Amino acid sequence: MTTTNLNKLNLLYTRSIPGAPLASEDLAALGISADLAVHYVRAGWLTRLARGIYSRPHDTLSLHSCLLLLQRKFEGLHVGGKSALDWYGMRHYVPQQPVLHLYGWTAGQLPEWFTERFPATYHRKRLFKEQPAALLHVTAFERRIGAPQVSTPERALLELLSEVGVRQSLQEARELVESTYNLRAEVLHELLQHCTSVKTVRLCLQLGREGSLPWVKKLDPATLPTGSDQPWVSRSADGILVLKS
Repeated sequence: MTTTNLNKLNLLYTRSIPGAPLASEDLAALGISADLAVHYVRAGWLTRLARGIYSRPHDTLSLHSCLLLLQRKFEGLHVGGKSALDWYGMRHYVPQQPVLHLYGWTAGQLPEWFTERFPATYHRKRLFKEQPAALLHVTAFERRIGAPQVSTPERALLELLSEVGVRQSLQEARELVESTYNLRAEVLHELLQHCTSVKTVRLCLQLGREGSLPWVKKLDPATLPTGSDQPWVSRSADGILVLKS
């Protein structure tokens, strides 16, 4: 190996973060071309995860680092719904192998190198009137530098409720709502005002009332997009769901 290539390899190992996958553009920023990357893979100095994605050999990939890379590939990608609530400690029970719920702005499919390590689902979701570069109440987890994007508990609750009757049971949703005692009513109100799903708005209000949760008392339905005066009716595996305005 030439001195130049050896220096590049040393740079790769000193500047890359253990557990973080590397995209081709990350290698290029270190002066490592595609051809040189192939050479490193053949020599066992890099592991190829997929086309244009690599890791250091024998590295155990970090979920947060992988999510940061996926955020560069999927517009608006963030941890949401049930998974975000779980990250904030709002859970009904802990499954043996939880599935990570990811949402984004555009349609797409999670790469196998990610899902084989971290069971996950990805859904294109446009639940609010917003722009992908400025999602409402989606922030770095615990506002830490370098943390992946995650819905706040208030947004996560609405993402969860939007799935009721599709991929989410009503009973589990009702039980999870019971754990949202400390939600911020002002944040929830803003999100509900921008919500594009009448079902989600009505279900939030109905389950909040059923659970006598403090935040629901601070929400004025007259200021929210609850739709017409007609009941919203849907049939699912849970039976018939009727939501009044």
